[in-house]
Amino acid sequence: MSSNTSPPIVTEVLSPTPTDNRDLQKRLADFPTLPDALDYAAQGETGFNFYSSKGVLTDVLTFAYLRARARVGANCLVGGGVKPGDRVALLAETAPGFLTAFFACQYAGAIPVPMPTPVAFGRRDAYVSQIANQITSSGAVMVIGPRDYLPLVTEATAGLDLLMAGTVDDLMALPQGQGAAPGGAQDLCYLQYSSGSTRFPKGVAVTHHNLMVNCAAMNVAVGNAPGERAVSWLPFYHDMGLVGFMLGCLTAQTTVDYLPTEDFARRPLTWLRIISENKGTMSYGPSFGYELCSRRFASASASAPDLDLSSWRVAGIGGEMIKPQVMRAFADVFRPCGFSDLSFNASYGLAECVLGVSFSTPQTGMRLDHISKQELGDNHRAVPVPDDGTGVGRTFVACGLVIQGHTVEIRDEADNALAEREVGRVFFSGESVMQGYYGDPEATAASIHEGWLDTGDLGYFIGNELVIVGRSKDMMIVNGRNYWPQDIEWTVERMEGMRSGDAAAFTLENDDGSETPTLLVQCRPSAEEVRIALAAEIKARVQDQVGLACDVILVPPRTLPKTSSGKLARGKAKANFLKGEIQPLADGA
Repeated sequence: MSSNTSPPIVTEVLSPTPTDNRDLQKRLADFPTLPDALDYAAQGETGFNFYSSKGVLTDVLTFAYLRARARVGANCLVGGGVKPGDRVALLAETAPGFLTAFFACQYAGAIPVPMPTPVAFGRRDAYVSQIANQITSSGAVMVIGPRDYLPLVTEATAGLDLLMAGTVDDLMALPQGQGAAPGGAQDLCYLQYSSGSTRFPKGVAVTHHNLMVNCAAMNVAVGNAPGERAVSWLPFYHDMGLVGFMLGCLTAQTTVDYLPTEDFARRPLTWLRIISENKGTMSYGPSFGYELCSRRFASASASAPDLDLSSWRVAGIGGEMIKPQVMRAFADVFRPCGFSDLSFNASYGLAECVLGVSFSTPQTGMRLDHISKQELGDNHRAVPVPDDGTGVGRTFVACGLVIQGHTVEIRDEADNALAEREVGRVFFSGESVMQGYYGDPEATAASIHEGWLDTGDLGYFIGNELVIVGRSKDMMIVNGRNYWPQDIEWTVERMEGMRSGDAAAFTLENDDGSETPTLLVQCRPSAEEVRIALAAEIKARVQDQVGLACDVILVPPRTLPKTSSGKLARGKAKANFLKGEIQPLADGA
């Protein structure tokens, strides 16, 4: 326990929903459809709670109240002209209104399409272009979102013949129609646009059956049982937030405490306060979320909250490559607050499989595998080497066992299944695999082959545990040897004064067909001599630790783009640099 103190979470009027239902038996997503799951959950007292950046409870949405509001909303959708199978775009604010609209679509048989909110984007024009492409691609007939964002929606939908572009209140004010009919198990449940989709968005089409199978498997994998309480700051437009901490929890009648993503960015320690004060047991995040908490806690000094994290049973890690040094640092900082290293739960997943593919066994902590860089690059083999600080190896985190009822194969370029510790493409098979990319049969055919999904990721097995080493599309091939950009970026990020997302590595094509490995690095110092020294140090470190000579280009802070989920948008960084939208600093290149 920290010796520092802070006021408790204030709940003067509202009370959060309880962790457990009194008389309702817990079921783990064994329902045909999402409306069936909500109908069942509504018989209990659990639900969703919403907190402000200061940890104040602002809204409580029991599953019973959500069901009642959603059924009215479904009738209003029908009254507004929405038919079964129609797509309805929803700006996914972390607020009760989004959930009401999402489940109204479910009861009406319409297909909700969660979309990011403007706070996920740094530039207004980029945001308008993003949602315009997604609305057009999905063929949405209605757009619902917060009132403050409607001018942007109006701009994005100019020329489109929509039934309505308005708020949830506008929806609920429509005349109620008759005949709202939920879809069946094999009907589409929602469309999920991956965070990387921009100019040519691909909407992942998921049925109710796909969803239920994955939710059931995930809840089993993390050991969801009576007494479990979830806490989340993950956005609803991202699969980890939408499925992991909304649909996955609702289908298991699990109470969730939410902190809006933008509030987490401003006050990350509020995430931990909510876990501490509500005795949260399950919460996930990408590595950078844990890193942000460690940094903020260290700098908060006397104002840091008094935390008890001993209830946190499953501290999940996912959404990006797991950085073991970041997780170790988090554990070191928060161990005095009762946090246990055994709580770390590494996972792997992607929206095309609904969400979860593999999970570590709860309460076993991270399993690290230190392998030879030389063997990985030259022979695509994961050969263990001692972690002795010589720099010949790289550490990966095992992402656990494949979920029940599903299969993963590691394959070579000829589609042959590979043996243990051979590195290849990750293929996934099972009832969680999406139906395809909505309205895009070519992209679907390129990803799904005879029931197997080509995830596009690279990995290997240690026994039954899956290890992910990177995205195949990001691989840098220099002089016939493979390099993973994460290796290079992590080398920079570990330097003093550097942060996650400060570096983007890729290759630039030359006129003669050769490729130049290039590293963009966000630079904060302004003095010319400091910049020159910094660029030289980065170049030397990458050469020494990765064995690659890169062109190091210093760029201004906050220049490198991120995805809507906060990860480095490596491909976009390269594209922006080529277009001249990212300009090098005048010196230090």
